[in-house]
Amino acid sequence: MVNEPAGFWIRFGAILLDAIIVGIPLAFVTSFIVGNVEENWLNDTVSFLYSLLLPVFWRGYTIGKYICGIKIRKVSDEGPPGIGTMLLRDVVSGLVYAITFGIGTIVSVLMVAIREDKRSLHDFIAGTEVVRN
Repeated sequence: MVNEPAGFWIRFGAILLDAIIVGIPLAFVTSFIVGNVEENWLNDTVSFLYSLLLPVFWRGYTIGKYICGIKIRKVSDEGPPGIGTMLLRDVVSGLVYAITFGIGTIVSVLMVAIREDKRSLHDFIAGTEVVRN
């Protein structure tokens, strides 16, 4: 089970845990600071920085991934992602998903569900994989 690809449900669970543990409290705090729930630029910024920087500084983990026992790593050397890797994974892939009007997201979900290596579009763009540890 060590270093085997992480499938759809465990990855989904990690995202859900991140949303519950980090996202909801963050939304309350930033809404209080900004005073606006609908256009909460501070929440968007901090959420983006969380998903971009935490895996860099915490060797491939977010809080949800850590709890679920999975992590992001580079395919090339099996090391943790750097800032460039995470920029590709989050920003460039986000642009691809937006340009394809969400079709890329559906394709990514199917890739994780069907492919043996469980890599999605953003994994291929960034040269990463999500594995159990």
